[in-house]
Amino acid sequence: MSPPPPPASPSTEELEADLSAATISKKQLNKEARKAAKPAKAEKAGKKAEKFEAVEADPFAANYGYHEIQSKGISGRSWTDVGDLDEAAAGRSVLVRGFAERFRPVSNKMTFIVLRRQMSTVQCVLVANADAGVSTQMVRFATSLSRESVIDVEGVVSVPKEPLKSTTQQVEIQVRKVYCISEAIAALPFNLEDAARSEAEFEKAEQEGEKLVRVCQDTGLTYRVVELRTATNQATFRIKSEVEMIFREYLYSKSFIGVHSPKLISGSSEGGAAVFELQYHGQPACLAQSPQLYKQMYISGGFGRVFEVGSIFRAENSNTHRHLCEFTGLDAEMEINEHYFEVCDIIDGLFVAIFKHLNENCKNLLEIINKQYPFEPLKYLEKTLKITYEEGIQMLKDAGTEIEPMSDLNTEAEKKLGRLVKEKYGTEFFILYRYPLAVRPFYTMPCYEDPAYSNSFDVFIRGEEIISGAQRIHTHELLRKRAIECGIDTSTISSYIESFSYGVPPHGGFGVGLERVVMLFCALNNIRKTSLFPRDPQRLTP
Repeated sequence: MSPPPPPASPSTEELEADLSAATISKKQLNKEARKAAKPAKAEKAGKKAEKFEAVEADPFAANYGYHEIQSKGISGRSWTDVGDLDEAAAGRSVLVRGFAERFRPVSNKMTFIVLRRQMSTVQCVLVANADAGVSTQMVRFATSLSRESVIDVEGVVSVPKEPLKSTTQQVEIQVRKVYCISEAIAALPFNLEDAARSEAEFEKAEQEGEKLVRVCQDTGLTYRVVELRTATNQATFRIKSEVEMIFREYLYSKSFIGVHSPKLISGSSEGGAAVFELQYHGQPACLAQSPQLYKQMYISGGFGRVFEVGSIFRAENSNTHRHLCEFTGLDAEMEINEHYFEVCDIIDGLFVAIFKHLNENCKNLLEIINKQYPFEPLKYLEKTLKITYEEGIQMLKDAGTEIEPMSDLNTEAEKKLGRLVKEKYGTEFFILYRYPLAVRPFYTMPCYEDPAYSNSFDVFIRGEEIISGAQRIHTHELLRKRAIECGIDTSTISSYIESFSYGVPPHGGFGVGLERVVMLFCALNNIRKTSLFPRDPQRLTP
């Protein structure tokens, strides 16, 4: 009997059909699997299961996990600020939110978390305890989170037996619930403790043969949002806010009105070439170097006394410790009755008020800054010292420093004069007045005694200039004449000059950089430390 014939080989069409059917079947299986997985995914409520997954069923799973805040509703829960936690809160259940600054696992059943909110930190203790609703899975979840993640912690406040050295608050939170609201990447650009170290810490470590990581200024500015979280930065920008607040409050108390001037203008507001030029709907324009021209036009408009807080733009290619291409200007302009010293008197009262407020009401902030960047308190007089430009030049000459006649002071001369004034008069804050007219802007009123000088002044803190001010020219013809003499195309500021043909009261004013005030009051070594996102010739981001 002959053997059965071998099975016929499948045709190419049949193979392709089988493959297609298998592919469809696989897709259907995957689709069914994904469909079946949806309830499980929803049940985890956004939890990143690939990073943390319970080995066994956890009866306390609802007490931890990943939560996304999408404004689904208002729970009515009461929140507590970390900075308000003290011994009076002992035994009370609290709900707090902050950055997870540090994790310190003790075992798989216990870990410590240092939670930070702004400048305050508190230690949170997480211990596996069924009676407290805390599982070992919850402890593992907490320790799996990355540093600087934003977390919510709910627990009971307790007072430790020993004082806590690593946190600002001298209480602990016995954690009952913990949720991750926003997880940070595992590899941060740098550790915050590295960015918060003082020079003394680096020196001590070097002496002991230890090498610490130093976060350079450029790195800190590139990752500014991380660097801003340090206590020193938090304190610095609160000081800056306080200076601005007192500036406003003091001038309001002296009958000044707050105003806002245009920053897009048709011509230079200060003269010179240091302007950012741009096209404005087909015509040339520039960013305002100051609100100067408009401050004067407000006086012409009958406002009497005005001030402004706003951005100033300078296109100077200056890569120094005290120059920025954009900074916050504190400007004021006022009618004067007889003498521009009336403006100086406002400056005197204003800055003495600022200094007193900072020293009396911001001690904690100043101590935080001083810890990383040590400085001596600013020395100033109740009645601000005024000396003439000529007296200042003579003091420099007597000390062996030659200054070119009728010239402005350079940085070295300013610093030396500051030291000399401090030694002689016991103050680091003073006014130098009656500058040569040639070194002042075109709108500055010449001195009646000698037109080679002007009714102008600069104000110094710790040997650096922070304020320029003067009596302004208020007569139409003299103003036009001075603008032409200074090489300014009067057609670009025609509306400004024309406003003086309608009659303008005698007036004067001043401008000061907010960042520079904070830098010098706190004796910081670089103005970039007082600018949230500094703009200099090398930096346009972030």
